[in-house]
Amino acid sequence: MSEERGGEEQVQPGRRMVVPGVTRLYVRVPLERIGVLVGKGGEVLRRVMEKTGTKIAVDSANGTVVIEPASPATSPFQMLKAQDFVRAIAYGFSPERAMRVLEEDQVLIVIDLKQYVGSSPNHLTRVKGRIIGEKGKARKNLEEMGGVYISVYDDYVAFIGDYESANAVKEAIELLIQGRQHSTVYRYLDRIMTRVKRREKLELWYKEGPPWS
Repeated sequence: MSEERGGEEQVQPGRRMVVPGVTRLYVRVPLERIGVLVGKGGEVLRRVMEKTGTKIAVDSANGTVVIEPASPATSPFQMLKAQDFVRAIAYGFSPERAMRVLEEDQVLIVIDLKQYVGSSPNHLTRVKGRIIGEKGKARKNLEEMGGVYISVYDDYVAFIGDYESANAVKEAIELLIQGRQHSTVYRYLDRIMTRVKRREKLELWYKEGPPWS
């Protein structure tokens, strides 16, 4: 599931314009996920292209996906959002869940479990079991506590959420990978999320001003 960016010109986030027919982003998607990306009758792709102002071409033979601007009005941000959606599908999210990454303040974060525990199938299976939990309980708890979506697919764990929450859950999962008890990890995540929510309330308060102003 390697990601490639290429073409004659690549998108740079600071650029104001992209060039149809020249600017391209490339993503490699596992063949078994192509049908999920395209959707019945191409419905999923159409929705994403409409939402992001992009053109997305899928090579079902090798899994290569090419993302291009549909018009000069398409922004680099929209291109990158379309790319994140395709990557979210590649890492196991359903189209409904992957749509969340198109929202302005949402991000996709991915960790490769092999970088933490090596390539031993037994180690990978054990760690994935700890992250998912019995009948998916651990993953569900982490999702609810962090307000994020989590996908465990192949040897990767992916998160969709706002930047702070997604990174907080990532840190919690790293503790699980290290062998910490679930109860310890839940307490840690609860403390982090309490701080995040408190900070968000303060930022909202400063932005809107006190009620007596």
